[in-house]
Amino acid sequence: MNRLKTTLLLTCLTLLMVAMGSAIGGRSGMVFAFFMACAMNVFSYWFSDKIVLRMYGAQEITEAENPAFYGMVRRLAVQAGLPMPRVYVIPSESPNAFATGRNPDHAAVAATEGILRILTPQELEGVMAHELSHVKNRDILISTIAATIAGAISMLGNMLQWAAIFGGSRDNDEEGGGMLGGLAMAIIAPIAAMLIQMAVSRSREYLADESGARICGNPLSLANALRKLDSASRMLPMEEARPATAHLFIVNPLTGGALLKLFSTHPPMEERIAKLEAMAYRPLR
Repeated sequence: MNRLKTTLLLTCLTLLMVAMGSAIGGRSGMVFAFFMACAMNVFSYWFSDKIVLRMYGAQEITEAENPAFYGMVRRLAVQAGLPMPRVYVIPSESPNAFATGRNPDHAAVAATEGILRILTPQELEGVMAHELSHVKNRDILISTIAATIAGAISMLGNMLQWAAIFGGSRDNDEEGGGMLGGLAMAIIAPIAAMLIQMAVSRSREYLADESGARICGNPLSLANALRKLDSASRMLPMEEARPATAHLFIVNPLTGGALLKLFSTHPPMEERIAKLEAMAYRPLR
């Protein structure tokens, strides 16, 4: 169901982009904006792992430096049928973790010092299995595609605003379009694209929870970890966290009210925990 939902959401993004290009009145602007967004996201896809790891001051560790944590990741990678990823520790007391890398052969997992301190070994296994699931499910590629299309829509929105203001919209006043219609689409479409992109990210989190529970073999370990992380991250938020990278983390590192929840890249924690607890009472396949 989560895979189907992701496909439908990506289709909606594509159709929204086509509608924006049509509203501008020509193919050249749409093609230019699309390839600009592609170029930006190709760069992000190839180099985002290095950028985000450096952004959070992550330090790569070896098995000799932390045999328990490194050995846990290696064991889970074998169970998931994945190559051994690079392992990093982030010098932050805020408990969190993320995975990055363009494919399973170039993946990295990172955990903060805080999460290594507060979780039991079983809970930490659940968290790292979740992160390895993102690698196995190619979520980084999927999020890059969603960001590419959403970025193109945002660029088209800017172009459409100027086209509407200076009378460049395809529709004229007699046809019922004109400046107001163009401005409305220019404002609404990028917001809709962002909401769809957030929904894609939330669907992938549900899928990573499910497949992570299967890898570690204990849904309750991950459920207990999420419950503990949700509470601890509220008391000790990650001050250095940035909205552009919030979707990478297992729990949202940002703090905020209802508006932030609307634009959150993470599903409601209660729902994630409830789904995992329901898995615990039926056979894992």
